[in-house]
Amino acid sequence: MTITNQDELDGLKDIGRVVADTMQAMARAMEPGMTTRELDEIGRRILDCEGAVPAPEATYDFPGATCISVNEEIAHGIPGDRTLRAGDLVNIDVSASRNGYFADTGATFPLGPAGPSLERLCRDGRHATQIGIAQVGHGKPLAAIGNAIGRFASARGYTLIRNLASHGVGRALHEYPEEVATWPTRGDRRRMHKGLVLTVEPFLSRGGTWAATGADDWTLYSEPPAPVVQYEHTVVATNRRPIIVTLPSQG
Repeated sequence: MTITNQDELDGLKDIGRVVADTMQAMARAMEPGMTTRELDEIGRRILDCEGAVPAPEATYDFPGATCISVNEEIAHGIPGDRTLRAGDLVNIDVSASRNGYFADTGATFPLGPAGPSLERLCRDGRHATQIGIAQVGHGKPLAAIGNAIGRFASARGYTLIRNLASHGVGRALHEYPEEVATWPTRGDRRRMHKGLVLTVEPFLSRGGTWAATGADDWTLYSEPPAPVVQYEHTVVATNRRPIIVTLPSQG
């Protein structure tokens, strides 16, 4: 989507707030002994109350309102009977639509206290996303996002999952520009323009380089097996600083 007026931006910010608030509420509600299905139902109730439609379910017939991925699962985890345990690494991905606008956000949360190594991975995952967002702007190359993230990851000894890309969003869950690399790449000559809406969502890892599909045809796992974190925002390119629309309510 390309934003052309204030009403469109307001509509996008509106659904951006909804998905951000939903994700944060789910993260606060997580506790040992809860199943991922129970956590998903919390998200569904919030979206329903906001008049928002879960995007993966509506677009792809995904079996859940949100994607919840635990430990070895790195993305697209199906909510179910899996019980959360203290020390788990839980990724919550929430995307939804309202009034014709779509927004997409996600984050990885340790359940309970995390060791120094895991805390550092989470902190650096958030930083990697901010580095990518800083590259979003009118006239800038799309490849600059992945190149900047790649420099950061390499300098700190991390790897990046190289087949889970950022994407356009706004009037649909996935739209132009498709397959925006969040890892270093060559040959992508595309440039951003003012008003362009896209996600920035690197998957930072301690050794993983590829996402492999599991037996359920949805859940993705790291190859080789390694801890992975993902942080995602929906962003609008401007002539100045990018606008992050997936920000939670204040207070």
